[in-house]
Amino acid sequence: MAMPPVPSVPPAVSPPPGDARDLAIDVRGLRKSFGDHAVLGGIDLAVPRGTVFALLGPNGAGKTTTVNILSTLLAPDAGTVRIAGHDLATEPARVRSAIGLTGQFAALDDLLTGAENLTLMGRLHHLNRPEIHRRSALLLRQFGLTDVAGQLPATYSGGMRRRLDLAMGLMGRPHVLFLDEPTTGLDPRSRREMWDIVRELVAEGVTILLTTQYLEEADQLADRIALLDGGRIVAEGTEAELKKLIPGGRITLRFADADALERAERLLVPDSVKPAELSLEVSGRADVPALRSLLNRLESQGIPVDDIVLHTPDLDDVFLALTGQSPSNLADATTDPKQEAVR
Repeated sequence: MAMPPVPSVPPAVSPPPGDARDLAIDVRGLRKSFGDHAVLGGIDLAVPRGTVFALLGPNGAGKTTTVNILSTLLAPDAGTVRIAGHDLATEPARVRSAIGLTGQFAALDDLLTGAENLTLMGRLHHLNRPEIHRRSALLLRQFGLTDVAGQLPATYSGGMRRRLDLAMGLMGRPHVLFLDEPTTGLDPRSRREMWDIVRELVAEGVTILLTTQYLEEADQLADRIALLDGGRIVAEGTEAELKKLIPGGRITLRFADADALERAERLLVPDSVKPAELSLEVSGRADVPALRSLLNRLESQGIPVDDIVLHTPDLDDVFLALTGQSPSNLADATTDPKQEAVR
């Protein structure tokens, strides 16, 4: 079924209610170009403390560039950024002390054991030895790595490597954690284990900015979601708010026999009919009032309904309508190292 027209969405983000002091990440007018190629065209982000904010977009949209700027790895061309109350331009050291970063690929030293990787990170954060020992033991236990702490990461599974990488990012007790496609390449079980860890971190008060190739991941974890396309935010809001941008839906009705299906077809004039399945489909609002109206019409003519399925727009529909790309292109795309800087 063709998607209905999408209402125009302003590129600027309207921050959620609350004082700017309640924002863990406050970004205004962020711009970045590489030569003549504009990667970020003036984006705004407003992320309240203790929430998960997901940044979605096709390859080349500027997701990784945004994370690299916010984590002080890359200088912006224009715009203002405050992370955990610190100005990125004038207080970069304070920003770095307040954040943690887990990139797309696990940044582990394979010549060191899991425990030694954590110790190294603790020293980089200038923690004293007792604190390093205590934090390492706590994180190894929290991430289910205690039994393999003395082994080299080269012997770990992909999920174990990602958990160790995330544990390293938490050694300094960050207020804000950047997760750049943290579950790419993981099997479904490992991905769900990472989701549980993210939920636990947020419950402890950590603010997380997440970029992901998986719409289900954003759906499961994020309090708010922004769609980034061509270096601009094309939509932002809660999951429910984004789904409302795509009007319409459809209702599938299934009947017990061919006679009931034929009578319902004459009465409702549906968009499609599947005689082999004894079902028909009616487009429009897939909500309770619309369903009640349909059932009342059928009941008034003595036409019994055997089964009902409601289809409402989901994040896949939103993504396709607003970016012009199928969501499957995100997860199936192969990263070109030459394009990595502008993702």
